Amino acid sequence: MDRIEELRVFVAVADARSFAQAARRLGISPAQASKLVAKLEDRLDTRLLNRTTRDVSLTDSGRAYLARGRGVMEEFDQLEKSMQETTAPRGSLKLTAPVSFGMQQLGPALLAFASAYPEVGMEVSFSDRTVNLVDEGFDIAIRIGMLADSSLVARKLAEVRAITFASPGYIATHGKPRDPSELTNREAILDLNIKDPFVWAYGAGKKRIEVKVNGRLRFSHPFICLAAARAGFGVARAPAFVAADDLRAGRVQSLLSEFEPDPIAIHAIYPHTRHLASKVRVFVDFMAQRFSGEPEWHQGWA
Repeated sequence: MDRIEELRVFVAVADARSFAQAARRLGISPAQASKLVAKLEDRLDTRLLNRTTRDVSLTDSGRAYLARGRGVMEEFDQLEKSMQETTAPRGSLKLTAPVSFGMQQLGPALLAFASAYPEVGMEVSFSDRTVNLVDEGFDIAIRIGMLADSSLVARKLAEVRAITFASPGYIATHGKPRDPSELTNREAILDLNIKDPFVWAYGAGKKRIEVKVNGRLRFSHPFICLAAARAGFGVARAPAFVAADDLRAGRVQSLLSEFEPDPIAIHAIYPHTRHLASKVRVFVDFMAQRFSGEPEWHQGWA
């Protein structure tokens, strides 16, 4: 297996003509890629790649080895794939997800998946920290918002709206804001978990505006922000899946809906591999089906 891994890295580097690009594609570090190719060259007692600060190119030996080695690697991958397709998903799946979405929305879906696939175990970490999947050994992460790491594969599961809301009592006393700019003079309840809790964005594209907000109540969890808004302390903002039940029951009312920004995407992400482990593939397919269509957190309230 070590030799196959050495060969796989060599082929990726030869194709990309870059250790860094090959490493990103395989989900490993450039240092590890360089180490594996060097190990292969030492074992073969020949140089396969010419390395400069700007480029990587094949030697004559490297071209000959690549021509035959690629076929060996593809044959091995086909063998592995054929075995995976005839084997029921099993093993342990290590997953990370944001706390609020994980506890309220993902939890029931995880239990449904556990019932559907009894041979797959799950180790689930609910955390708002952005983990490094490869370094920390996670198979999958559920992430909300913009994705920064292009070396990971992403599958969109659903969308969520960012809702501004307040209690009926607060609205009766202070009135409904007609424009986002009015929020600068309102008592905002701030969620410290978001990137910039003191700036709320509305609209999209050329119509996007940013409003500076402030308030004396600041929490690092959206459910506490919701509770404070429900109690009449001010105006709050949270993902729709946090506030949906209270919106349906009328305990809070949505504000400035005509100025809402575009919905935020929810993705399942996982490291790039040539063939997905069946446990990862069936999990992602299951969740995509589970959250397909209009999310329930957008239904039943105006």
